[in-house]
Amino acid sequence: MRCKKACLVINPRSGQNIVKLPDVMAVLSAAGWDTDIAIKEYGGHTMELANEAAEKGYDLVIGYGGDGTLSQVVNGVMNAKGQHSIVGLIPGGTANVWASEIGLPIDPIKAALSLVNSEPRKVDIGHVEVESLTFPEANPGNRQQGSAKKSQKKKVKSSAKAKHHFLLMSGLGLDAAVMGHVSKPLKYRIGPLAVGLSAAKELPTHHQFPVEIRAADGGRKGELLWQGEALQVVIGNTRRYADIVQMTPNAYIDDGILDVCVITAGDPLSTMQQVTSLLLRRKPDNMTSEFFHGAHLYISVPASIDLQLDGSAVKLKDYLSKADREALEQAEDSEHVMVNYRFDALPSALRVAFPVAY
Repeated sequence: MRCKKACLVINPRSGQNIVKLPDVMAVLSAAGWDTDIAIKEYGGHTMELANEAAEKGYDLVIGYGGDGTLSQVVNGVMNAKGQHSIVGLIPGGTANVWASEIGLPIDPIKAALSLVNSEPRKVDIGHVEVESLTFPEANPGNRQQGSAKKSQKKKVKSSAKAKHHFLLMSGLGLDAAVMGHVSKPLKYRIGPLAVGLSAAKELPTHHQFPVEIRAADGGRKGELLWQGEALQVVIGNTRRYADIVQMTPNAYIDDGILDVCVITAGDPLSTMQQVTSLLLRRKPDNMTSEFFHGAHLYISVPASIDLQLDGSAVKLKDYLSKADREALEQAEDSEHVMVNYRFDALPSALRVAFPVAY
């Protein structure tokens, strides 16, 4: 790939491969690339660095880290004004699902060699935002508006500070709860095992929750696709999930739609059987799963249900304005406040470096 100017955004605590940085830089330099280094210093800094690089006109913005680092780079580039830079990856994190998805070597030096011989391809990007909050009867949020209705829907002003884009997938439920409670210091020490320990703690206490999925029709809620109790909802832009299973086996990165998998609820024993079957089959079974797809979807879940993007937990409050956060905090029955998310597929929205052999 021809590249005049590249920016390598590094997560210095991501994995053990950071010691190979000099060798990675040597490969990029030998290819004639003028590469600057930007080092993450605090939470959210990676997204800021990627955004700055894209707005300065770098041809290529490379994330050196895991899927979390890549997600931050994607969001930073997508938020940039003007033409978007190409996004590349040097794997070096706890999870490298995107690298496995496109056949990129996990070894950083081999990945750098693959990167200099890669080609840019346009891919779809998933986008999520909080459309509205639905409050139950007799809460402060409703009283402020003088409502006497059984429930009140409050439109939400979108926050630009939150991550809104995902390359791989988004999840509502168990996976987000697990990722939200992973100890980062422990993850840096023992890697994926830290996620397993968090899952062992969350699984016995995770309960089913109400879900409503509708097609989005011209900005309005359209056809009801599914309504019921679920343990997990996955919105996939790609097939691979956590580098273990294919939760959305019919998802493609360039088909202009998002694929949804709903793992339906059951008692604790059934839940364990579902998880075991999922790990053994490497994909959900039709008996305990529901599948949908669409370019624009509304998904409603309780405000207590966690959300993750590309394997990183995100906080609901980051999507809300100060007034919306206060209304949610003042709700007398916050467990019954429903969050109405809107998910959109953005076709061919970003150029990403792919190995030539992909």
